Amino acid sequence: MEHNERYWIVVASKDHVKRGIDGGFMQANHGKLPPLKRLKENDWVIFYSSKKIMETADKCQAFTAIGKVKAEEPYLVNVSENFKPYRRNINFFHCDEVSILPLVADLEFIENKKSWGYPFRFGFFEIKKPDFDLISKKMMENVR
Repeated sequence: MEHNERYWIVVASKDHVKRGIDGGFMQANHGKLPPLKRLKENDWVIFYSSKKIMETADKCQAFTAIGKVKAEEPYLVNVSENFKPYRRNINFFHCDEVSILPLVADLEFIENKKSWGYPFRFGFFEIKKPDFDLISKKMMENVR
């Protein structure tokens, strides 16, 4: 059975995205399993960071990474006694960080342009190919 690629946005602070890039993995919604189970091999994931560092007010408001889901299933990681998140392995691509602000008017998944941050409150959601193409083109245009 052939799998059609799907396109996803994951919301995470820039410091957490960098940790994932360095380790070749992603987490979604603070390490919950259900979002990761929705992903299939070769699905695309774009990471959006509203903040630079999770516990601060320092805004980022940019797409900070792009990757493709690997074949492996989600797995549990014992980070600490109180935090055992699920992760999924990702092939990350070299890309530029891209501000969302100049793209808001053209992104279909943002229905209310004045409250453009609303969709990101869910932390993980699917987008359509035209939105993925617009964002990924901007992220990859300077990459050789």
